Amino acid sequence: MQVQVLPLIIVFAYLIGMLVVGFVVGKLKIKNSQDYMVAGRRMGLFMVAFSLSANNIGGGSTVGLANKAFGNWGMSAIWYVLAASVAMIPLAYFAPKIRKTMAVTIPEVVERRFGKWSSTFTAVLNILALFCLTSSQIAASGSVISVLTGIPLNVCLLIAGLVVILYTTMGGMIADQISDLIQFLIILVGLAIATPIVISKAGGWAAISAKLPASQLSFTKIGWLVIFGYIFNYFCTFLSGPEMISRFESAKDEKTAQRASLLSGVLMAAMAIFPTLLGLAALALKDQLPGVQGSNALMTVTSKYAPGFITGLVSAAIISATMSSADSNLLCMSTMLINDIWRKYFVKGDIPDKKVIFMTRACNVLFCAIAMCISLFGVNIITMNTFAFAIRCAGPFAAYGLGMVVPKATKASGGASIITGTIAVVVWQIIGKGDFFLGILPVVFGCAIGTITFFVVNWIQWKQGVEPAPSAFLSDEQVAQIEQSEKAVD
Repeated sequence: MQVQVLPLIIVFAYLIGMLVVGFVVGKLKIKNSQDYMVAGRRMGLFMVAFSLSANNIGGGSTVGLANKAFGNWGMSAIWYVLAASVAMIPLAYFAPKIRKTMAVTIPEVVERRFGKWSSTFTAVLNILALFCLTSSQIAASGSVISVLTGIPLNVCLLIAGLVVILYTTMGGMIADQISDLIQFLIILVGLAIATPIVISKAGGWAAISAKLPASQLSFTKIGWLVIFGYIFNYFCTFLSGPEMISRFESAKDEKTAQRASLLSGVLMAAMAIFPTLLGLAALALKDQLPGVQGSNALMTVTSKYAPGFITGLVSAAIISATMSSADSNLLCMSTMLINDIWRKYFVKGDIPDKKVIFMTRACNVLFCAIAMCISLFGVNIITMNTFAFAIRCAGPFAAYGLGMVVPKATKASGGASIITGTIAVVVWQIIGKGDFFLGILPVVFGCAIGTITFFVVNWIQWKQGVEPAPSAFLSDEQVAQIEQSEKAVD
């Protein structure tokens, strides 16, 4: 295999840059565990918005999006990402409430309202899911490096995993968000430059579209049922997704969290068109692209028609997309284990911040090493992702999301919704094989069953006069104490 020198240089420069970010942030910005886990709750609008966007735009939203456009979806593949941007609009209603909880993790809020058991079950579901997601993102990053270099895939998986370990472990959430900002800019700029160049070199959009069936150019080819299904799917996933929640918690105030949600939707919408057009271009020109298929459509058409520098940018963009998800998943996984399991069950009394940071970093290393090993087994990435998103979202969705907006919810309603939502999503996942069944995705079905359970149990217990569960939010005095302690450390 011929090594693509210029793209290779750009990609490795990017990887080294991420390590530098992690090192510098770790040395200068990490003063306490709040800094490490939620960036000291002082991140501004653009940092939070770009970080939200980078976490949502992974390998599936770049290479996977081009794959769908190359396949049966055609131009309507744009909805694979555009639906996510639309889902950020209702999420903006919850964003300030998420920030108002002053929590670090989802299980922390669940425990306040619905008790220790519900919180622990939520933590276990999320940790299991984040293992799968981290493994799949490392696998995607390693595969791109392997294509560029000709280095064996297993070695590239180790390289990708090592970079994720180092900059996430050193810099925590602050480094994570700085790298997310850089990563999303690389994704957006790289694809925005590459797409018009490829289309122009290939004869222009008129020539490309003339070679495609009319149905491939329809924005609604997949049908409105599927489009709305994806919008609901993303909303459910985002509202109970730990990497999303941690970004809102890191915002400097509630208004910033809300505005960041809306701005993130705009940023994702702007990005959605580029992989779609590249996938369609590859389909139209497939006779001139030996070996092209959906999985490599984006890189193949770019390598053929764009200069080496642009190919390098796109390669770095794809790696950026996958690593921006891997680092967030890794940090959220370690934070949950330390905050919601280790501190709760294995230690007594207060723990020094330095020890909390050390233990979280140690978990980052251990978890990423395990995720790297899982990626070496070559488990199907789509299978891991669909399973992970299903089990982490459906159960906790009602307990966490509705727990913040239904003040009279009873304690039993949260635990019951977690159980029924989890069972429902597993059953629907098996029946539908991880895809639409009767027009409904597994995550949406599981969240719906959990939500119905939540309200039915509440209705029954309200009739019985059962007292509401404690609030999801801290008192003004508790918030003041937290803010005062953070200022004292600064």
